[in-house]
Amino acid sequence: MNPYTNKEHEALRLRVREFAETEVKALAADLDEKEEFSAQLTRRMGELGLFGIYIPQKYGGQGKDYLSLLIAVEELARVDASQASTLAAHNSLGIGPVYHFGTEEQKQNFLPPLTTGEHVWAFGLTEENAGSDSRGTQSRAELINENWLINGTKKFISNASSQSSLGVTLQVITDEKEGEKELSVILVERKTGGFKAESIKGKMMWRASDTGELSFENCQVPKSNLLGELGQGAKIMLKTLDSGRLTIAAMGLGLAQGAYEEALKYANKREQFGKPIVNFQAIAFKLADMATKIEAARSLLYQACWLKDNGYEFGKHAAMAKLFCSEIAREVATEAVQIHGAHGLLKSSEVERFYRDQRMLEIGEGTSEILRLVISRHITSKKVKVEDDKARLVCSDN
Repeated sequence: MNPYTNKEHEALRLRVREFAETEVKALAADLDEKEEFSAQLTRRMGELGLFGIYIPQKYGGQGKDYLSLLIAVEELARVDASQASTLAAHNSLGIGPVYHFGTEEQKQNFLPPLTTGEHVWAFGLTEENAGSDSRGTQSRAELINENWLINGTKKFISNASSQSSLGVTLQVITDEKEGEKELSVILVERKTGGFKAESIKGKMMWRASDTGELSFENCQVPKSNLLGELGQGAKIMLKTLDSGRLTIAAMGLGLAQGAYEEALKYANKREQFGKPIVNFQAIAFKLADMATKIEAARSLLYQACWLKDNGYEFGKHAAMAKLFCSEIAREVATEAVQIHGAHGLLKSSEVERFYRDQRMLEIGEGTSEILRLVISRHITSKKVKVEDDKARLVCSDN
């Protein structure tokens, strides 16, 4: 048990762990090799109630807290980062902005089909020249009569190109005056004419997840598909990324846990000089460091999620958790390969895939460099510091 979890959380953990161990693990290596997105496993995650897990029941969700989502992502990443990324991106980046910023009509129209596992939704922010610079968006939307006319492209978009994808939340320029962009967000369904999606292949990591490149040529969507207010696009997308960073942190935590467990298991059975290598101090100390880092990462992540679930400002803590968990995933995966020696370099080894999959965690949803910038701005802002101090006092009392 963990101070931040209850019996319901731990029951969920065991349920997802069983699914990951029995169903995901059996397919993970083959899906990775073939670079194949699995609609079957996605559907099964929906049947387990993992899609829309924190969305209210009136919209088709489970009505649980955000920590429940993180636990599910963590347990999936412990076995396979590809399936974890599908779940994480759909829940945080996909349906998150619709739930938090949508009108009641938009929630009723878009959310119920996205809580079953039959369909996924994407988050269209990144472009060729808009990565860390999220305001570098070039895609445009022009309001003509009662429709938005959209033109542009998006790149490296999760859950965007498979047959399961229903559409995308798109940041676009809706006006520009004296070089100042008005950025807004529009919901674009996959069936819209002029909307094309191509799958990106040849990835080093998350090879069984769906990553797409999108193009929009004179796409027309109703005026009512505007999400939030005009000019609020950057605010909506960056707020969404705060929550998304928690799920990426959960992926890092789960991956580190899986890599550590594989290394511990191997160290107990691998013999050199007449005894298991776990008995050598050099290996035992590596495992001790790995276990300690994982526990520290879990505490930081769960505290950040506690702040979110209890209505406190959590942006700084989300950035810290994502930064720390992703870097811990790299460190633990590296040591897991080292403990395995040459065996860790073979595709037949679980840690070989863990080693590849961790690499994305320090890039997606804010590079480590950008996260350090975000954190530094938080800790040098007096206004934010007051809010953080209030939250810290509350945390210390619980």
